[in-house]
Amino acid sequence: MAKKEHLNIVFIGHVDSGKSTSVGRILYDTGALPENVMRKLKEEAERLGKATFEYAFVMDTLKEERERGVTIEVSHKEFETAKYHCTIIDAPGHRDFIKNMITGASQADAAVLVISVKDGVQPQTKEHAFLAKVLGMNQMIVNMNKMDAVNYDQAAFDKVKVEVTKLLTGMGWKMDKVHFVPTSAYLGDNIAKKSAHMPWYTGQTLLELIDTFVPPPKPTDKPLRLPVQDVYTITGHGTVPVGRVETGILKQNMAIVFMPSGAKGEVKKIEMHHQELTEAVPGDNVGFNVKGVDKKDVKRGDVIGPADKPPTVADEFTAQIVVLNHPTAISIGYTPVLHIHTAQFAARVIEIVEKKDPKTGLTLQKNPDFIKTGDVAIIKMKPLKPVVIEKFSEFPPLGRFAIRDMGQTVAAGVVLDVVPKKM
Repeated sequence: MAKKEHLNIVFIGHVDSGKSTSVGRILYDTGALPENVMRKLKEEAERLGKATFEYAFVMDTLKEERERGVTIEVSHKEFETAKYHCTIIDAPGHRDFIKNMITGASQADAAVLVISVKDGVQPQTKEHAFLAKVLGMNQMIVNMNKMDAVNYDQAAFDKVKVEVTKLLTGMGWKMDKVHFVPTSAYLGDNIAKKSAHMPWYTGQTLLELIDTFVPPPKPTDKPLRLPVQDVYTITGHGTVPVGRVETGILKQNMAIVFMPSGAKGEVKKIEMHHQELTEAVPGDNVGFNVKGVDKKDVKRGDVIGPADKPPTVADEFTAQIVVLNHPTAISIGYTPVLHIHTAQFAARVIEIVEKKDPKTGLTLQKNPDFIKTGDVAIIKMKPLKPVVIEKFSEFPPLGRFAIRDMGQTVAAGVVLDVVPKKM
């Protein structure tokens, strides 16, 4: 049995669109959620007077279930389609969503936007769809959920579809990469099985549509880039960094360098899920022993590369950002905290190059004095400490970031250009 290709899918959409139910139903229908677990959840849901919520329960109660000692092993939310091995990145709250879209462990390859046909487009629907686009995604399924609530009416589906199409086209989504499917996640219509209630819909089920997604190229031909998530000192094994290979190949006996510190070492043993590997490829989450490097020289946020092709430490960088939520305005001198791959650092806005029309991408204004919520802009920033930043076009996972301030995500963006620091 050949190993299936891996796909990360982010589920986005308004909080009441039935996102959790959709995810729970997919896990159940693909056999990722065993019958006995489902039965327990059903009883639990009924006991709490939430009889129709058992699928949503799957998602929302994992944490509490575990705390109560009911063992449910679906926390990592993985399932198999005919073609792929999929990992679901669930975006519970808005903040988590952006963090999950951007941080190393979960670069989404494709999105499922869940919309309740009963409620239509909500503010969060717009925000999530726009974010997915600005963060470099280009393929999406629109799960038009709760069709049972509108009596499986085609006219209701068409009306919302027109609304959504208009919205997405305006954001620059190419509609040949976007598929619409009418579903009832709770009743299972068009999730894994064709629905008898909607003979008017002749397209594919949600799971079949997931198989039309194209996984991103596995950039093994690029130099190694591995952002460090954690670092351990293990007796007898020395320094053991842990992280996910984003590009290139990590090999045994390879000479590597940690940036920004410049510490050099040699890869000894590579392990994934307690199995030893001779090499690790993009998407692999690994731990590995490094010879010749002290734990104090390595920390979360560092990026590992080949000694002869080190990762870029940025003196300053140019980025395209979308301002999501800023109480006042962003102007030159503004110094928020940025999250990029596994690193966090403060950076100062040193220039606002231009403001763009979010619908067309054309320049609206050169060198504006400030930008505010809803604006898309090109800006230059200077990190206040050494940090690895790469161009999005060359190393996507190391070129998308979130800007946080006052406990919230104020903007998100992608790196267009980097001026390297003279080391």
